[in-house]
Amino acid sequence: MGIQRENIRMVGKLAVVAVGMFAFGYALVPMYKAICEFTGINILALSELEVPGNASGGKNVKLPANTQVDTSRTITVEFDANSRGPWEFKPALRSLQVHPGELTTVMYEFQNVQNRRMAAQAIPSYAPRQAAAHFNKLECFCFNQYTLDPGEKKQWPVAFVIDPKLSKDVTTITLSYTFFEVGGKTPPAPASSTADAAGLLHSRPGA
Repeated sequence: MGIQRENIRMVGKLAVVAVGMFAFGYALVPMYKAICEFTGINILALSELEVPGNASGGKNVKLPANTQVDTSRTITVEFDANSRGPWEFKPALRSLQVHPGELTTVMYEFQNVQNRRMAAQAIPSYAPRQAAAHFNKLECFCFNQYTLDPGEKKQWPVAFVIDPKLSKDVTTITLSYTFFEVGGKTPPAPASSTADAAGLLHSRPGA
């Protein structure tokens, strides 16, 4: 009887540990957001937190009012990807130059190299900090969580416009993404289109 009781206790302890690990994985993304907001490290843009529609793919995100392309200014946008897990994650381009007010799309590549299905979400950060409020994303894979099957590879777009009101002192912006594996039921990953595979698309408002 003593051995049976010890076995029951051990099973109970293991169950508590398993539940705790699952809960921690599920809470990792919101915890990261809270830490970023509190410390100011890898600050999240206000647009990710408060703009209606981001949770559903950014459908309600609009260009800044009366946006005009400022061809007199050129800003270098650098793209970074932190791959801290058993997956491959990288931007199709490391950097490009854009004009404020110009609509630009760049691709990110992601592959699940595990032998199991995974659910994950990307968290963006910006440098310098003051650029965050002026980096407006109309489309981004970071708006949702996605599931990928073992070995599945996807290309996801990030469509953005830099607000011409950005300080002229800022000439370079770094957009960085960190991917986290999370728990819970998530929607399927969006399919890659033929146009997306081109790697980079440029268009201007009204074109």
